[in-house]
Amino acid sequence: MAGPRQTPLTCSGHTRPVVDLSFSDITPFGYFLISACKDGKPMLRQGDTGDWIGTFEGHKGAVWGATLNSDATRAATGAADFTAKVWDAEKGEELHSFSHKHIVKSVDFSSDSKYLLTGSNEKLLRIFDLEKPDAEPKQFAGHTSNIRAVHFNKECTRVLSASDDKTLRVWDVNNCQEIHCIEVPSSPGSLELTSDGTIFTITYGNFTAFYNAETFEKIKEIKAPAPVNTASLHPSKNFFVCGGEDFKMYKFDYFTGAEIESFKGHFGPVHCVRFSPDGELYASGSEDGTLRLWQTTVGTTYGLWKCVAPDIEAGDTSTSSSSSSVTTTTSTTTSSSATAVKVES
Repeated sequence: MAGPRQTPLTCSGHTRPVVDLSFSDITPFGYFLISACKDGKPMLRQGDTGDWIGTFEGHKGAVWGATLNSDATRAATGAADFTAKVWDAEKGEELHSFSHKHIVKSVDFSSDSKYLLTGSNEKLLRIFDLEKPDAEPKQFAGHTSNIRAVHFNKECTRVLSASDDKTLRVWDVNNCQEIHCIEVPSSPGSLELTSDGTIFTITYGNFTAFYNAETFEKIKEIKAPAPVNTASLHPSKNFFVCGGEDFKMYKFDYFTGAEIESFKGHFGPVHCVRFSPDGELYASGSEDGTLRLWQTTVGTTYGLWKCVAPDIEAGDTSTSSSSSSVTTTTSTTTSSSATAVKVES
């Protein structure tokens, strides 16, 4: 008997490749999702449904990185216009714009939202004090090529960076010195830290690798059938999802490395993927210009997914070709019922 079929929700609105995304934590109003796109217009959405809330307008080039702070009151973006911007995610106002000397590829908030970390094609990391925005930022030098991704650790005493120089580096926030360097076989595609701060995940080539965030020792690496650009470990740490050059989303068992399932929905390489904070879904962004939301457990009722049991007449001993069916509906335009915020620079 066939099981329910994965039916991803497609979030339209972007006009060029979606290259980064991030979820907030769960707030009293649910959780939220921000996406970065080469069209220069990062978008804010309701996390569990993908409904569009607003578009932050102000960058004058492709946006490469985007993130939300934990309670979704602030957003940060990094772009090809050599700036990183901080936004009021509730009012839709630009709060700060920090100039760089090259493309800003990645941004991250400290856990208390007082600091912004950036990584750029200058091969430098910077930490800006958002309470003293005119002060000189802390600067971290050592990479020999473009920086792909940056991340604070949970305590914000260290920062992690992944670079095209085929290294992952760990830095001390207090003295801005490198304290550890991990070499990988090829340029890393993504960097993720678990919410409890214990494991960081990186991708390179066909591999997804997991490292202990305290000792920096490799825990394991798992090979996918195709080159992988991005991966995300489920909050339970029982499995992870990844995607890359063959347009597919893969789910693997974290402990055994066995492929659990795979789905094809995008029409271009997958550039980014992240689990929602409750682990009920994961979002992916692609070269095809769309965000897609996928159920972690196919066939459950959650968000816009409704699980509909087949009608069986009393006394009818025949069985349906599937145990259940999943019907999904979603808004594919930017005229959702959520409050729209259009940010003017």
